[in-house]
Amino acid sequence: MKIKGLLFDIGGVLYVGDSVIEGAVETIKELKQKYPVRFLTNSTRRTPNTILKKLTNMGFEVEESELFTALRATKDYVLEQNGTVYPLLTDEAKAYFSEMISTNPDFVVVGDAYTNFNYQHMNEAFRALMSGAKLIAAAKNRYFKDSDNLLSLDAGGFIAALEYAASTNATLIGKPGRDFFHLAVRSMGLEPNEVLMVGDDIASDIGGAKDAGLFGALVKTGKFTAKDLESDIKPDIIIDDITKLPSQLS
Repeated sequence: MKIKGLLFDIGGVLYVGDSVIEGAVETIKELKQKYPVRFLTNSTRRTPNTILKKLTNMGFEVEESELFTALRATKDYVLEQNGTVYPLLTDEAKAYFSEMISTNPDFVVVGDAYTNFNYQHMNEAFRALMSGAKLIAAAKNRYFKDSDNLLSLDAGGFIAALEYAASTNATLIGKPGRDFFHLAVRSMGLEPNEVLMVGDDIASDIGGAKDAGLFGALVKTGKFTAKDLESDIKPDIIIDDITKLPSQLS
């Protein structure tokens, strides 16, 4: 395993809620001196700019070009097709798509809508799908580690409900989609088999990365549970937290 570049999930790897993983800031700084680094997140409650500001305020040195979010990739996907949307998202994320919103949308875009996941919004999305709109899952995670240190429901279950009700399959944009990983890999001028993905989600981060031809390192922080070690997905590296990564790469 000869690693020339690194991809990092954000929530659960660099921080949990509003608390930075101890030593993570220093570890990222150290690794960026040796490797090109990119940050990939399926977080869809917030816009890319808000996520970038949060990382900066926490002390992480991250350039805009190093950040790849499922929300931005989704917007780019719709723009490429000159499409319009019905956004089932948080108010902040909905505003990010404001110029694309239509009463007769080409796409229903679903992310982690948080409290906007209610019957009215779900039914509006369902009706748009039944009228011919295509379903886009910006991200389809099952759950995430919340600020109270407990797991919280993510968008995956709501997307599955719409798929079932409308007899359709969502186009997945973020992790574990291969294209999302490859987009970040290409930005470093590398090949997938030269890159290591570091994440806390055994399916989305590690399974997705390996399916895309990358190596995977699982951290025991964030949403990690002991049950992950029983999965058919086998990480190339397992570490207690991100601070243990440099020694594994040396």
